[in-house]
Amino acid sequence: MMQQILPRIFIYAALPCEAKPLVGHFKLKKDTTVQPFAVYLNRDICLTVTGLGKSAMAAGVAYSQALFASIEHPVLVNIGIAGHKRHVLGSLFLIDKITDVDSKKSYYPSLVFTPPCPTANIQTVSRPQPDYDQQHLCDMEASAFYEVAVRFSTGELIHCLKVISDNELSPAENIQPKQVSQLIAAHVATIETLLAELSRLATLITEPESKLFEQLIQRYHFTVSEQGQLKNQLSSWAVLSHNQVPGFETLFDQAHLHKGKDVLSWLDRQINNIEFSL
Repeated sequence: MMQQILPRIFIYAALPCEAKPLVGHFKLKKDTTVQPFAVYLNRDICLTVTGLGKSAMAAGVAYSQALFASIEHPVLVNIGIAGHKRHVLGSLFLIDKITDVDSKKSYYPSLVFTPPCPTANIQTVSRPQPDYDQQHLCDMEASAFYEVAVRFSTGELIHCLKVISDNELSPAENIQPKQVSQLIAAHVATIETLLAELSRLATLITEPESKLFEQLIQRYHFTVSEQGQLKNQLSSWAVLSHNQVPGFETLFDQAHLHKGKDVLSWLDRQINNIEFSL
């Protein structure tokens, strides 16, 4: 099955109870040839159950992306539960800032579309937190998911959706697997809307970027690392400018562009000058 299917959308859930309603809704079938993780597939979607915690999530993302290494600009979404001091159980949030409590690193998913639900920031911890004394959401996977995912796709296509499973009045020790499945099942329509929008963006950035990329690497010298930066910049340009990628003439007429690093700096300035609003 693995050789016959090339999904464009990759969903990552830490727990089987988080994955269950999605497996049912999208009619995913388990790939029994895969052993390290539970992987479910249909023609368009690959869902991986990674296990709890940052290390498990990081390994799950890297493993599944290696299985489908030929996919260009994959959509990667982490869907799961999170805690918050006051938010009502079952509330759904698209994450706009991720902070890893251990490393103090922060990540900012690119919201270049109108979010289908409210947004919030989240902190990722290494162990369950018994106290609800913070204003942010709290989980155990988001930072690891994002840190690894950005190695395989452009930031505009990488997002986290979190459903509130516990709060000050109903702490984490009360969470039951059946309840988690029900909380996520209530939002499958919104999840489907998000995946459709991200798929549209992925299609938008793939084709026009590839021709210009080939032209540029033939004309200028780019290191392997710089080639990766170039792909990401061209992808960002396509999304932010509604597919109006810079034409060959525009780039090649720049007399001051002598090497790949010059091209990257020029593109970065053009991207920053694009006026964007949701």
